[in-house]
Amino acid sequence: MQPVLRFLHRTEDGFLIGALVSMLLMALVQILLRNFFDSGLLWAESALRILVLWVAMLGAMVATRESNHIAIDLVTRFLPEQLKKFAILLSYLFSAVVCGLVAYHSIELIQYEYEDQTIAFANVPTWVCQSIIPIGFGVMASRFTFHGVVGAFK
Repeated sequence: MQPVLRFLHRTEDGFLIGALVSMLLMALVQILLRNFFDSGLLWAESALRILVLWVAMLGAMVATRESNHIAIDLVTRFLPEQLKKFAILLSYLFSAVVCGLVAYHSIELIQYEYEDQTIAFANVPTWVCQSIIPIGFGVMASRFTFHGVVGAFK
């Protein structure tokens, strides 16, 4: 199981790095083309917006993997140990439910985009660009569930 998880984590990290580097290079090329050649790539602005979405979702997935996501733990600091574990479990499970709901409803969004056959940029369908939303929130929901259960039984 550990080698599979390591492979998945490296793949996830690779996608994040690739998206970030692509975004930076595309922005740099667009700036150079506009400033020195009075031209640019017509589809670059849309592609950069999509890459921002991908970087944000992949970054959120990595943050939940590493438990480095934003957490408000004011209440748990003052609770006894047993109640603290329960509060942490409840918090993680609530986060998992919210992420699961967003993943479910984003699948509906993608189905509508697939039916409409809208194009995001350069003949790339919008639904392909938005596919990271249910994937990311689904992964985060499973990670919140896992961290909540593991944290409650430590």
